[in-house]
Amino acid sequence: MASNVNPTVRRRRLGQELRRLREQKGMTAEEVAERLLVSQSKISRLENGRRSISQRDVRDLCGVYEVEDHRIVDSLMQMAKDSRQQGWWHSFGDIPYSVYIGLETDAASLRVYDPQVVPGLLQTRPYAEALIAGALPETAPTDIDKRVQVRMRRQERISSPSNPLRLWTVLDEAALRRVVGSRNVMRDQLEHLVEQSQLPHVTVQVIPFDMGAHPGLNGQYAILEFPDAADSSVVYIEGVTSDLYLEKANDVHKYSVMYEHLRAQALNVEQSRQFIAKIAKDYAS
Repeated sequence: MASNVNPTVRRRRLGQELRRLREQKGMTAEEVAERLLVSQSKISRLENGRRSISQRDVRDLCGVYEVEDHRIVDSLMQMAKDSRQQGWWHSFGDIPYSVYIGLETDAASLRVYDPQVVPGLLQTRPYAEALIAGALPETAPTDIDKRVQVRMRRQERISSPSNPLRLWTVLDEAALRRVVGSRNVMRDQLEHLVEQSQLPHVTVQVIPFDMGAHPGLNGQYAILEFPDAADSSVVYIEGVTSDLYLEKANDVHKYSVMYEHLRAQALNVEQSRQFIAKIAKDYAS
């Protein structure tokens, strides 16, 4: 159980260990919930890392699973303690997608498909401000500013000199044509996109309108992969009131195959760069 200061990833690893212990015992989540007089959903949330877990929870679960090795119990208890620490994003208050930020912070690579907007990690500040204000019309200006600050902080993974995030993004042409903020904002945003695409760890491809129907028409999603083999890949799908995290190998595989089709149907890297630059010039005219 490798040490990791990221509380989100730590919770996830702890949940995987607890699930493994339950399965070794041959018990269902429902049976464990009945023994501890808690809901089955609590056991599920503890195992998938979506819920903060206390040392008492770990102690009770180890008791149900009859874990006799004190070293294992102590290690899990320490993981529970560490998982309750706060990541950098908690200083901004209640962030709806904090689980995702925790995963993104620790990811080694990220594959993103977005049919409507430029992905957050590649957005300029004016574009992000206009996008968030437009998407959340009833949000107070202070909350919009907080979300923008978080988005700009997340981008440090792209510029990190020691541990940059490997980012591959496929965009639909609609994301380039939709005027967010103003034509000047869009010009600057697309020029920034071209600039970022020249980084060795950032790849940008575009699917033009004339490509017709393609596998990404169902909507946006992201695939996160991690440096530690113990951390399985995650498919993230953003929702209005709640987000979806898919971790089953079969689900991740299906989305990965779909992403390969998107990359194959998109313009290649140089063609995409030229395509984006041409639209940026159109906004300048």
